[in-house]
Amino acid sequence: MTFDSNTLPHVDGLTVGILGGTGDQGKGLAYRFARAGHSVVIGSRSAERGAQAAGEVAALSQVIGTITGTGNAEAAHAADIVIVAVPWEGHAETVASVRGQLHGKVVIDCVNPLGFDTKGPYALRVPEGSAAEQAASLLPESRVCAAFHHVSASVLTDPAVDRIELDVLVLGDDRESVSVVIALAGRITGMRGVYAGRLRNAGQVEAFTANLIAINRRYKTHAGVRITDM
Repeated sequence: MTFDSNTLPHVDGLTVGILGGTGDQGKGLAYRFARAGHSVVIGSRSAERGAQAAGEVAALSQVIGTITGTGNAEAAHAADIVIVAVPWEGHAETVASVRGQLHGKVVIDCVNPLGFDTKGPYALRVPEGSAAEQAASLLPESRVCAAFHHVSASVLTDPAVDRIELDVLVLGDDRESVSVVIALAGRITGMRGVYAGRLRNAGQVEAFTANLIAINRRYKTHAGVRITDM
């Protein structure tokens, strides 16, 4: 089957919330979605830090959409669709704390449970199988998908980069939610969302980030993923 973006839902009017949006990955995604015209709400454990991060992103060139910053709970409440981009160490606590605000919403988990030692990055074992599955277990009233694991933060935040040529692997158990996330990925110029299986397969997608980090360190680049023949 050939990829056809015309079959995807319209998502251009969605407000995107980013929990943990003060980190490099969160700010990078916030910038790209604001650059695509979305309203973006950056969340943080500290509302002041959220507001500061929003100001930093808003100061970058080519921002079209509005960017605000606040606490995680407020960001989760205000957004139509929410991306979890918190550090793995605080993942469970943060996700559990906003369960009520995320009721009925599509939640995108992009967290990579990784460890680092003298040999480099490696995947951590997660009792639930993956960060995304952990989020799903903590958010039974939400529609959890996994996506945006393999996008370089430095590329996302570089205003000189007009196109980010890579595929975003999207995993989830609800077909409608997966289609929304695929469409959202396509709002970033050059990106394409690709269905990559059920949420139970998120573990190897998260773990593959360790391989990409090794590739990028060895070849001094910002490699991503491209799926061929579709």
